[in-house]
Amino acid sequence: METKNKKHVAVCGGGLVGAMMACYLAKRGYKVDIYERRSDIRLMEVVRGRSINLALSCRGREALRGVGLEDEISKNGIPMGARMIHDLNGQRRPIPYGTKDQYIMSIDRRLLNEALLTAAEKYPSVRIFFSHKLLSCDFEKGEAEFCNDKGDTLRIQVDLIIGADGAYSALRRQMMKLRLFDYEQTYIPHGYMELNIPPNSNNEFAMETNYLHIWPRNEFMMIALPNLDKSFTTTLFMPFEIFEGIDTEEKLMKFFEERFPDAIKLLGAEELKKTFFTSKALPMVSIKCKPYHVGGKSVIIGDAAHSMVPFYGQGMNCGLEDCIVLNEMLEKYNDDLAKALPEYTKMRHPDATAMCDLAMYNYIEMRSHVNSKLFLLRKKVDNILHMLFPRTWVPLYTMVAFTRTRYHQCISRREWQDKIINQGITMSTVGGGVGLILGAYLLHKSGGLSPVYDFLEDSVNKVQGWLKL
Repeated sequence: METKNKKHVAVCGGGLVGAMMACYLAKRGYKVDIYERRSDIRLMEVVRGRSINLALSCRGREALRGVGLEDEISKNGIPMGARMIHDLNGQRRPIPYGTKDQYIMSIDRRLLNEALLTAAEKYPSVRIFFSHKLLSCDFEKGEAEFCNDKGDTLRIQVDLIIGADGAYSALRRQMMKLRLFDYEQTYIPHGYMELNIPPNSNNEFAMETNYLHIWPRNEFMMIALPNLDKSFTTTLFMPFEIFEGIDTEEKLMKFFEERFPDAIKLLGAEELKKTFFTSKALPMVSIKCKPYHVGGKSVIIGDAAHSMVPFYGQGMNCGLEDCIVLNEMLEKYNDDLAKALPEYTKMRHPDATAMCDLAMYNYIEMRSHVNSKLFLLRKKVDNILHMLFPRTWVPLYTMVAFTRTRYHQCISRREWQDKIINQGITMSTVGGGVGLILGAYLLHKSGGLSPVYDFLEDSVNKVQGWLKL
């Protein structure tokens, strides 16, 4: 896709979202300069920073598909079709995410970032300046000043400045100096620490492979995602005060013996001690702000616009979807930035805000609700109704992870489903499952969200068959 008048864009940040956005803009014929604060990660032996594995789902895959990278990345991912719950007694039980063919993928952050940088560099109109941090901006003139690691400064003038420089965005700080910019930052009282489950003595995965493993313990939890080298990236989430209270090896081992007994052998006692006492629990922040743009000169995307806690696995997917939406706005308004950028804020802000809230909620679900019989019952009811009314009844997680339904609509539809569930309960005299179906059918006839099957008789027969199982 080529534009008649090529625009010059500066992208602050060469991470996942910045590199992806550069690819989309280059496809439009734009001249793109990426300014990355770090040096080239492709040349580093060790990359510092967050390394929690990424859970790639529908939105991220569609963004990758748009720049021709989906197949390449998917080959280097491990499908996870369910959560594998580790109970305190050592028993394991799977909770599928959706249908048998629905799965999220465990992806290595560094591998994905390197692939995106390499893809961006293949466009002749893209240049990458590593070790350059943003110092200041003049939004009216479209000017930005950068400084490299030698102390040299570089001042540029471009048509558009994009901030894809993460939760602590330097470009967003410049925008916060302007009038009428809303900003909300929330640190949760829980931190995280990364551990590691290595391959077993046979150089195989030490646990079931195609699962996101969870040790839910109500107030805290531990998760593990599989890697291509047959290890599991393992992350412990819990309140900082608990981290701080474990100050001796004896306390650490007692804590794991009481809370995660089956994980000690997997992690290795000595390696666990070494990692725990040489690491530091890191914070997690949720950031909401508005607007995402400044006139037709600047816009922020990804974590710079909406940083979220990692418990829904949507931070990266949401950021990559930003690239799709911004590209769609540029297409819709024929690359008129003065029209496209305000429309991008209008379109994206309610969805990103909704996803930040969903991510916060899902921490409670992952560490606590998965232990609840009521939660498991609701999952079963959702699955049955989805089987009967696949176009009308879509479970919340399915909407978020396996469709591109707008995030704020996912929440509103979940609220609609809750009303139906409540109606089904009041109609329980009709018969458990049949009552729910009738409740859904009656609400549909009175003005539901979308068409359902025309033949209730077929639905009732299916429910009766389920009740016999």
